[in-house]
Amino acid sequence: LHDTRGTALVNAFAGLQRGVARFDTAVGGLGGSPFAHGAGGNLATEGLVAMLDDLGVDTGIDVERLLDAAALIGELVGRDLPSAVAHHGPRLRSAAGG
Repeated sequence: LHDTRGTALVNAFAGLQRGVARFDTAVGGLGGSPFAHGAGGNLATEGLVAMLDDLGVDTGIDVERLLDAAALIGELVGRDLPSAVAHHGPRLRSAAGG
């Protein structure tokens, strides 16, 4: 899912509500078209996994390890990743589970 206008995550959510079970993402949100000026890249894998976790969907993916991979990829490519979750982490949960 492309994220040029910042709507990739909400589009994934809409797809999920309609029964879509597979989404094309990129760790760190890297990618997109180098020919489209201002293109925002792709939906960050860690953003989708964090949302699915918030919704109670078991992905089997360890978000913390995914964030470690995103940080390494950012270092390797020498770019600041466009992923909000890579920058700020997943949503914090209280001790009560909410």
